[in-house]
Amino acid sequence: MTLNRRPVASLWIGDRLHYINQLCLKSHLAMGHPVTLYTMGPVANVPEGVEIRPAEEIIAVDETLLALTKPAFVANVFRIKMIRKTGAIWVDCDAFCHRPFPEDLDYVFGLHGMSGALNNGVVGFPPESRIVDLLLDFFDNPPDYPGWWGKRQRRKMDEIDRSIPQAARIFEVERTAFGPQALTWCAQQAGVFDKAMSVDCLYPVPFQLNDVFFDPHSNVEGHFTDATLSVHIYTNATRPWWRKNPPLKGSYMARMCEKIGIDPAAALEE
Repeated sequence: MTLNRRPVASLWIGDRLHYINQLCLKSHLAMGHPVTLYTMGPVANVPEGVEIRPAEEIIAVDETLLALTKPAFVANVFRIKMIRKTGAIWVDCDAFCHRPFPEDLDYVFGLHGMSGALNNGVVGFPPESRIVDLLLDFFDNPPDYPGWWGKRQRRKMDEIDRSIPQAARIFEVERTAFGPQALTWCAQQAGVFDKAMSVDCLYPVPFQLNDVFFDPHSNVEGHFTDATLSVHIYTNATRPWWRKNPPLKGSYMARMCEKIGIDPAAALEE
């Protein structure tokens, strides 16, 4: 396996990978991308060839803030700091690499779903770009209210205990504030929103249709185009049954596991 393409990286907060995560990380290796997985401790089921690095190389995780929010909050902040320090493309651990990322593409981010908003599941920017500056400032110096909030969100924020860290208060009001919402806002402020890829490039299957990945009668590839680079599996929306049982024979998940060389039964959710 020759790893001569752009490096990609992700973060795992936990002690073991599910087979979907194994599949997605290994899919990037299969396309020639060196893969780094940052962790907060030992992690089981990491595919061979994935480089494991301590998360502390990028940021010191605030355990208090982590307890008040969710791992997704830490990952949202981590990915931008990782881009600033390494220049690697961030990929969620449930983003399957369908085609290699082009070498000459400075901005890697895209629209998703049916609303025209951005998603930060796969993101790459020039490390010293203005959008990275704006995102890091938003993370490091959370405002009184995010710029896109209306009166209802501001009123809800005012009701939250002010002794709680500001970032946690914002997260309590809007769980995606430090993720897709911040990315969308900062892309607009930085004047790079028009660089976003179309939905079919990074998020061809709407998250509302998550079950199609596990249905042998569904035509997942019917959502793809010649521009599709990545396929988001949306494991947070995956039904518990699919996380605890191997995918049905003939389904997209089963076919990709066979293609990439992953044994689903060996790393199911307990």
